[in-house]
Amino acid sequence: MAAPKIIVVGSLNGNLEPAFKKLAALHAKNSFALALLTGDVFAPADSDDADADAALDALLAGTLAVPLPTYFTVGSRALPARIVAKIAAADEEICPNLHFLGRRSVTKTAEGLRIVALGGAPANGGAAAAADADAETSGTEQYLPFHTEEDAKSLKGAHSADILLTPAAWPAGIWGGGSKVALDDAHRGQVAASRPVAELCAALRPRYHLSASPGPFFYEREPFVQAAAGADSKSHAGDVAAVSVTRFIAMAPYGNAAKQKALYAFSLNKTDESVPPGATASPLVAQRDRKRPRNDDSHDTYSRYGHGHQHNQNRHRPRQPPPGPDQCFFCLSNPQTATHMVCSIGDDAYITTAKGPLPLPPSSATTRSSSPPSTSTTTATAITNPSDHLGFPGHFIIIPLPHAPTISALPGGNSSSSGDPSGEAAKARREMARFREALQAMIAARSRRRLGAVTWEISRARNVHLIWQLVAVPAGLVARGLAEAALRVEADRHQYPAFQTRDFASPEEEAGFGDYVRVWLWCDGDGDGDGDGGGNDDQVNDDDDKDKDKERLHGTTLVMPLPDPDMRFDLQFARRALAKLLGLDRRAVWQECQQTEEEETRDAEAFREAFKEWDFTLES
Repeated sequence: MAAPKIIVVGSLNGNLEPAFKKLAALHAKNSFALALLTGDVFAPADSDDADADAALDALLAGTLAVPLPTYFTVGSRALPARIVAKIAAADEEICPNLHFLGRRSVTKTAEGLRIVALGGAPANGGAAAAADADAETSGTEQYLPFHTEEDAKSLKGAHSADILLTPAAWPAGIWGGGSKVALDDAHRGQVAASRPVAELCAALRPRYHLSASPGPFFYEREPFVQAAAGADSKSHAGDVAAVSVTRFIAMAPYGNAAKQKALYAFSLNKTDESVPPGATASPLVAQRDRKRPRNDDSHDTYSRYGHGHQHNQNRHRPRQPPPGPDQCFFCLSNPQTATHMVCSIGDDAYITTAKGPLPLPPSSATTRSSSPPSTSTTTATAITNPSDHLGFPGHFIIIPLPHAPTISALPGGNSSSSGDPSGEAAKARREMARFREALQAMIAARSRRRLGAVTWEISRARNVHLIWQLVAVPAGLVARGLAEAALRVEADRHQYPAFQTRDFASPEEEAGFGDYVRVWLWCDGDGDGDGDGGGNDDQVNDDDDKDKDKERLHGTTLVMPLPDPDMRFDLQFARRALAKLLGLDRRAVWQECQQTEEEETRDAEAFREAFKEWDFTLES
């Protein structure tokens, strides 16, 4: 496949008609895959430019054509109210071919290009806080013309990007690091230079980092080589896991009187790992390696990763509309996201650690290194504290990126079209399953197969945002059927419908089933560490591995139908059953075992390090 051609345009500032006509002419000759708009696309709110108003009218009416798929995010100014209303009503598409990326987003294009966007200028003090509070009330956070340090930090979980788009912020120090491209003091003083943006660029190592200039000048730095964390920056250029090349480009405004470059075209060849002549070392290493003070703001009052929304005690109140993505604690567009707990972001789903995890924290003697902890614990300790085998509490949440109450509610998820492999439902389903399998493999490997996993979902049309929870449990409890029995007993105690030992044969069957609870029980062994009942890992014969795979793998899927959409259902049901099984009754309610932000951050960092070998989002 040929490398896709991309065209980048500087701030339009309302010059929509001439810009799109120019793009149409260039596209006719070059067949671009997509266009990216940097900076401010629309005229200022207080503008009296009649031409800009007329162009905006034509754009919203569909009479001003956008000639090719074109993406943008918010710049340094607020978006016009009419544009915000159109985005909210049309699910991010303003008109055919014009797509809003959101203030903070990870997008994969039809060409397979991964775009990470961080819109708005860096937040600045009390004015930003006041605007954020107002936006939280009105549900318009994703349109704000600024971003916070936590916004930038959360996007590090994307791990990689082909293109990083920060239209209103440059990475701090980008003109340093041995660059010979001059940037005079006057221009440098206009730039919103951001250390968190520099750290984000260093973490994602994009092929292109695109921004806009605050004045009528164009800036393109020499390409610079970025080493992966822990890698030697002098590693061989062909080692994609070790180094990559980033190009930083800031566009001049479109139609500027100084005739500075406002259009820039390039082909993005994802297989080209060569280091071009004149490339420098990264100017961002200092930003990436520097330790920064921790934000003391507490997230303990939020239910962001607290296993679902609390049961409504006021049953006779009129039911309020469910929150949208900007207010949903499982959507990355919500500024209240506990970003320090986000661990890995894929194309269609992501993983976090859980607030108030069910397993006890590791004992003080347990290491938090990347190597598995000692397996010399007693059986009793292993049962009551699986975390000692991992080095962190083994409780995770797998979350689809799109905002929907069920997978089937996503585009392509209804029973008539759920077999479409290109639909959002199919892609989210596949990636969530891939995350679950990766977590299971990591848990088994780090515990030498002494631990298995129980994963559950509550799929109800009245949900706010679907999640899967996964908890590490002793493998013997799965292999001997005790975990399954605990779930069945708890269901019977609540007089819920009985579990069926089954899974859905197809996405179509799943989509047509209605509301349900599904539980996956899995382990790779019987809990003694070798899977053969002998209790001696050193005696496993590699030649017999294939024969023993079927013998040691245990997997059961249970489905509980929920035919009555209005039935009361305990969202902590599966957690309560496992808490009783593990002798952790006092930890059945997540709010009773919350951690400090420092503890949450420590556990998330330990998990990220341990998960690297299984984290498919790190693959090139």
